[in-house]
Amino acid sequence: MRFSSLPFLFGFLPITLAIYFAVPLRWRNLALLLTSLVFYGWGEPIYLGIMVLSILIDYTHGLLVERYRSRDKLARWFVAESVILNLGLLGFFKYWDFFAENLSRLPGITLPALGLPLPIGISFFTFQTMSYTIDVYRRDAPAQRDIVAFGAYVTMFPQLVAGPIVRYREVAAELKERVNATADFAAGAGRFTVGLAKKVLLANSIGALWDAELAAQSAGMLTAFGGWLGIAAYGFQIYFDFSGYSDMAIGMGRMLGFHFPENFARPYTAASVTEFWRRWHISLTTWFREYLYIPLGGSRRGTARTVRNIFIVWLCTGFWHGASWNFILWGLHFFLWLMLEKYLLKDFLQRLPRWLRHAYTLLVVFAGWGIFAMEDLSVCGGYFRVCFGGGALWSAVDGYYLRTYAVLLVLLTVGSANTVKAVWERLPERAREALAPVLMLAGLVLCTAYLVDGSYNPFLYFRF
Repeated sequence: MRFSSLPFLFGFLPITLAIYFAVPLRWRNLALLLTSLVFYGWGEPIYLGIMVLSILIDYTHGLLVERYRSRDKLARWFVAESVILNLGLLGFFKYWDFFAENLSRLPGITLPALGLPLPIGISFFTFQTMSYTIDVYRRDAPAQRDIVAFGAYVTMFPQLVAGPIVRYREVAAELKERVNATADFAAGAGRFTVGLAKKVLLANSIGALWDAELAAQSAGMLTAFGGWLGIAAYGFQIYFDFSGYSDMAIGMGRMLGFHFPENFARPYTAASVTEFWRRWHISLTTWFREYLYIPLGGSRRGTARTVRNIFIVWLCTGFWHGASWNFILWGLHFFLWLMLEKYLLKDFLQRLPRWLRHAYTLLVVFAGWGIFAMEDLSVCGGYFRVCFGGGALWSAVDGYYLRTYAVLLVLLTVGSANTVKAVWERLPERAREALAPVLMLAGLVLCTAYLVDGSYNPFLYFRF
């Protein structure tokens, strides 16, 4: 990308809002489409054609599915063709080099690595557009005849780059007619500010600790305590980074008159790995359940097929996140623990106190984040070797980092639970009404100052 993602987004939003509300209601889908294309094209103009092509593929295939619905075999073919074309685009731009590198290790096979930059948000908008054609076939959504409205849905910049994954049926009615109420705009602005603060003030700040521990690993100075401290830092960073962007996207959408689905439900309060995945990246897990797991047969055809189906889902979930073996290993890590919970540990875990189940869940989840964060498996293996006793247990540097980040770690722990929301909701309504604009203004001022002064602002999930 040619721009620093967060500052560009922060500056782009007021311009878009000014244009959006300056035009008549009947032109707002066009305004949203054009401004979203500008946002996307400014980052990587050579890939603007990919998005336009994706719009044309699924717009035409949705109409074809509807037209030939009475001829089921032909309608199914158009759905399959749409899926193949979408996955072909995603596979070429995101996975070509991965397959080229690995297949070229086999005798007699040589494939060139193209080194193509990854188009912004390609995994997100590919899944969105694929679900549209499938939903039209299933009669879960009407075919959209207005190409401008459909294009606005596909390119919608608030959630285009990092989710949540918004299925067409969730916004179909609002694409046709939406009311931009003052209360909705105010609520959206507040949600945007909360997300911005989570990203800028919390995720960026704790990310420095993860970088420091990763550097210690490279220098051979990592300790077991420092290793787990670094993994905890990354776990908090990715949560506040990703949930922060989801809050921003939901808030921006609401300002524009759309109601996007929630993407997080306090996942770090879960008491099992299964529960964690009901709370984390909800739009992705919902997508895989509805468009892969259930069509494969779900849990309806016996234990062996259920395990097979869950294995396929988690293999694809890992690979969806990136063209690297560590993401596949990360997916299989969670597949293993989910299967253990489903078939071996379920009754045992239920007998344990909740705090112990919670601790077990966090250990499994945060270990998974360590695998997720380190694409070089040799680095990952060395890091975990130290974490599990293959080096020094503690050093004076660990004490320094613990003292330096203690307050921030407490804030992150409190912020990832329900504490702040519960306290806020217990305040009298008048107090909330008086405090909300003050806190929002303070948050915007602090975040702006941080963005002006800092240079570390990319979203972790932009690359997915």
